[in-house]
Amino acid sequence: MHPAVSPDRQRGITVLGLLILLSFLGVFVYAAMRLTPVFLEYMNVAKGMENLKSEVGSGANAASVRRTLEKHFDIDDVHSITAKDVDVTRDGQDLQVHVAYDAFTPFIANVGFVAHFEKTVTVSAASGP
Repeated sequence: MHPAVSPDRQRGITVLGLLILLSFLGVFVYAAMRLTPVFLEYMNVAKGMENLKSEVGSGANAASVRRTLEKHFDIDDVHSITAKDVDVTRDGQDLQVHVAYDAFTPFIANVGFVAHFEKTVTVSAASGP
C-alpha cells in the first residue's frame, strides 16, 4: 500500500457536488439557448445592412435604402425591428445607415435579458453596383 493515501480517505466529487455543478452549468446553457436567436437575428440585420453597400446604386435616397432593407428583413425573418426604425442620413455623397435597438428575451419567471445592438454602415450613393 502506498503510504501517502490511506484506504479510508475518499477522493473525487460527491453526488451532491455533481448535482450542484450540473445545475449551475445548466443555467448557463439555458441562458445561451435563450440568447442565441436574439444574436442570430442581429447577425441577419447586420448582414442586410452590409449588403446595402453593393445593392444600392447611384441616386440612392432614404426611401430606396429602407425598401432594400425591408426586403432583407422579410427574407431573413427579422422581427425585432423594421426598416422604419433605421436612421438614414446624408453625409456628402454618402448615406449613413444607422440602427440601434434593444431586444428582450424572457429567461426564468419574471427575469429576462435585454441585449442592446447598434450598427452603422456607410453606403456610397455616388457609385453604382
